[in-house]
Amino acid sequence: MTSLLSLTSVTPHVNFPHRSDFFRPNYHLKTHRLRCNSENPRSNSSTTQESEPENALLKVAWYGSELLGIAASFFRPPSSLEAPERALELAGDGTGALDRAKVVETIKEDFQRSYFVTGNLTMGAYEDDCEFADPAGSFRGLRRFKRNCTNFGSLIQNSNMKLTKWEDLEDKGIGHWRFSCILSFPWKPILSATGYTEYYFDPQSGKVCRHVEHWNVPKMALLKQILRPSRGFWKKKTEG
Repeated sequence: MTSLLSLTSVTPHVNFPHRSDFFRPNYHLKTHRLRCNSENPRSNSSTTQESEPENALLKVAWYGSELLGIAASFFRPPSSLEAPERALELAGDGTGALDRAKVVETIKEDFQRSYFVTGNLTMGAYEDDCEFADPAGSFRGLRRFKRNCTNFGSLIQNSNMKLTKWEDLEDKGIGHWRFSCILSFPWKPILSATGYTEYYFDPQSGKVCRHVEHWNVPKMALLKQILRPSRGFWKKKTEG
């Protein structure tokens, strides 16, 4: 979610000075990750057929938001609402993998902390090199995801996130959600959307190795929401 607002993230193929660590591709994927990487959200034909100008605009919007979030983090006091550190139980089948039910339980608890916009998620439920993807693109790295979510949360005045449905499948879980927030920009834009996230589980560790978001609204519609002033903004302007 941070790449659309920058609601979660993308890796633009351009060169920025001193930022090469963000864009370095990973060519050394482990063999047991193949199952997690078998589906690429950007391989969808409807996505690849979108106009290049729209995709470029979204990438610029995300990258600018990420930098703004990093800058804002220097002025933000430390959060006291961090997700509790907890030791997740093994499945008990001799494989050494985490218990799937326990991992799902932590994900549901993280939703209650609005982890998409607070960064308060249970780190032990995810692989360190977990892939995070949404309609705008993807990147790897649990700590980068947490940082982006935490920084973006500092740009929000009010937010509401609710897990509306959960589905358990063979190699993944699907969480359906509803989200709305007011951004703390001068024009007070309101963002509202529904969607779902796929959580792919690594067959060896049992942890989440892919976190793939899907939004039920077009990408450009989300961007327009961000750029549209709220009604309260115009009312204050008129009264002023």
